[in-house]
This record gives sequence, structure tokens and C-alpha cells, in this order.
Amino acid sequence: MRLPRFAYLPASTTAEAAQLLAEHPGAQLVSGGTDLLPKMKRRQLEPKVLIGLRGVSELHGIHVNGGATIGAGTRLHELSSAPDIVHRFPALARAASLVASPQIRNAGTVGGNLCVDTRCNYYDLSYDRRCAHDFCMKAGSDVCRLAPGGDRCWAVSSTDLAPVAHVLGGSVRLVSTRGERTLPIAQLYTMDDGIDYLQKQPDEVLTAIMLPPTDGLRATYVKFRRRGAIDFPLLGVAAAVRTDAAGTCTEARLVLGAVATAPLPVPRAGELLVGAALTEEAITAAAETAMSATKPMDALDLPLAYRRRMVKIHVARALRELVPESGRP
Repeated sequence: MRLPRFAYLPASTTAEAAQLLAEHPGAQLVSGGTDLLPKMKRRQLEPKVLIGLRGVSELHGIHVNGGATIGAGTRLHELSSAPDIVHRFPALARAASLVASPQIRNAGTVGGNLCVDTRCNYYDLSYDRRCAHDFCMKAGSDVCRLAPGGDRCWAVSSTDLAPVAHVLGGSVRLVSTRGERTLPIAQLYTMDDGIDYLQKQPDEVLTAIMLPPTDGLRATYVKFRRRGAIDFPLLGVAAAVRTDAAGTCTEARLVLGAVATAPLPVPRAGELLVGAALTEEAITAAAETAMSATKPMDALDLPLAYRRRMVKIHVARALRELVPESGRP
């Protein structure tokens, strides 16, 4: 498969990238290109202009001082192995280490993973096959090929970093020619819209992700996929808890990935854990609640009923990792 013709405009600063976006409506930002370029080859996206971010030095780097500020251009392998991140935000390091393959992590960036396009088995077919069967809502049609009676696109959010950043209370910095704004991760994604899945405006550059100090909040990330490497998630579970000296849970957060068009918080499951020790009974109850609140989209492979059962299994698995050492058998 060949790339369509496009103009490549490298930027040297964030301000220049924002200016180029404003001057070229419909342009796409590219750094690693691990998701964008294959989509261009499949003719899912055909931008006439690509704005290169690789030379924007201010987008690179990890700065930890209580919390953390991570440049959007930071490579995933850098994030997964940075000592300060591994020590203070191990769930984020793990999520980065589970993205795709070493080759892709060496090229893919933090910003690219946060903004990765939603996925759908039909939308991801080759161009010829989609031509033969007709296009879907995400490609300009008025029909979802997986849910023909529906009125919206159900393509699935497949970012690994976002669920973890969500439970850690993270936010992102967005820059455009109009200025700069900060948006909580919880507000970056659009629920029930697989097409306009980001609240980031088309002319904005995501420049960094910011994490507050953990202050005793412990988090983890568990990923379910067909193979142990390369594949996008069929389910991602980010869980975080805070416990007191007696081992009683005082706060619990749970966010699921790859089950909806956006990372899906499950507050009811977390509420069940607050005020109790993280016993096997409490964990099972929370996992069952998460499963009941979840209806995985039919946009990915494996049967829906099986993927729904996996929610219970992997939520329980994540929560068991967060049981204080003194509370483990």
C-alpha cells in the first residue's frame, strides 16, 4: 500500500505548529506516525498537509517534581523506562510498556497515544474491501455498518495511557493561535461519538500531560488483548486506591479502556470499596459492578459476552494488585 500525496511542513516550535494548523485546515500533526501513516495507506485519512513535530524540542522530556509534566513528543519507550516515572507513577510506565511492540514504542509518542484514533473492525478494513461493501459513518456515510439501525459511530477508544492518566487525575495542555488552555483528561474525550472523539479542537496542539502528586494514591493498569504484544487492547483496566494505616480504602477510582468510544469511568464500583478493607469479597463485588455497568462495543473482535466477562476478571486482577502488603494472604 502506498501513501497518498501530501505536503510535509516541519515545525520547529509549538507556536509554529499551531500557526501552520491555523493556515492549513484539515492538516494532520505527525511525530511518530505509527497510527496515522497506516491509516493514510488504507485511505481512512487523506490529509493534504502533514505538520511534523519531531523537531519541536519543547515537546520532549519528562519533568518530575512532586507531580510530573511529560512532553507530548516523548517516546513511549522513554516513558516506560524513565526511573522517576517507574518509581512514582508505575501504572503509567506499565501502560506505556504494553503499547504495541518495541519498534512502535521507539517511534510512537505520548501525545500520539492519547489522541490515537478510535478503532472499528469495519473501518479498519482495506480500502478495496470497504469500497466493495460501501463505506461507514466514520468514513462519510450515514450508516454504521456494525449497527445499521444506530444514528452514531461506535468506534472504540484504544489508548492505553488515557485510562491511567484519568485515574491519576491528569490533565493536558493544549496550544493554538488563540492561546493555551488546560483540560482534565476526564474531559478530553467524547462519550458516544466515535468520529469526534476528542474535545481537542482541530487547530490545537496537545503539548504535554500533567500529573498531580500521588499523595498515597496507588495505581495499576491491566491490559487484555489477543496476543501478549503488538495488539491494541480489547480491554484496559486502570485502577487506583488510597488506603489508611489500617488498610481501609478511603478512595477508589476505576476507568476502563476499549469498551466505549472514550475511556469509561465506573464510579459505582469504586464507591463499593470505600470504607472497607480490600478483601476478596469487596473486590469481587466491585468487579461484578463494573461488569454490570459495561456494555463493550461490537466494533472489535471476540464475542461480546466473552469480552464482558473479561471486565469482571481483569478488574478483580487489577484490584488485587492494589491490596496493601499486610492485607495479602
